[in-house]
Amino acid sequence: MSDLTHLDESGRARMVDVGAKDETLREAVARGEVQMRPETLQRLAAGDMPKGDALAAARIAGIMAAKRAPDLIPLCHPLLLTHVAVDVRLDAATSTVQIEATVRTIGKTGVEMEALTAVSVAALTVYDMCKAIDRDMQIGAIRLVRKSGGRSGDFVRD
Repeated sequence: MSDLTHLDESGRARMVDVGAKDETLREAVARGEVQMRPETLQRLAAGDMPKGDALAAARIAGIMAAKRAPDLIPLCHPLLLTHVAVDVRLDAATSTVQIEATVRTIGKTGVEMEALTAVSVAALTVYDMCKAIDRDMQIGAIRLVRKSGGRSGDFVRD
């Protein structure tokens, strides 16, 4: 269990002490997608959704979610985020909404959870905005694709 930083010697959950770590520029990029019927994607592209502009709502929801990650995820440190961007694009070939979140801070711990939370909530928002016409949507492939900064160094998903 010693490899799991959120557990103490007895296996109990704890918040990691990052006080001795150096402040560095940290960035994380996460991606995910919402699979839907082609006709739903077409209506989304045309801006013809019953609840309004689903893509704009998803971008805003993702940004707001990144800022609230410590309220949602136990033991997640509150961070002063210096940048949050959520990109939402439509892929007609796969009938998916592709979501990418980039989060940055200058701090003592990384922003992976914030980026993953942004993608997750943006995807949930797309689902919520489109569910009136397509309940068969699937949210998936949420993953960290890149992170930089900090003691553990860089990570790039192949």
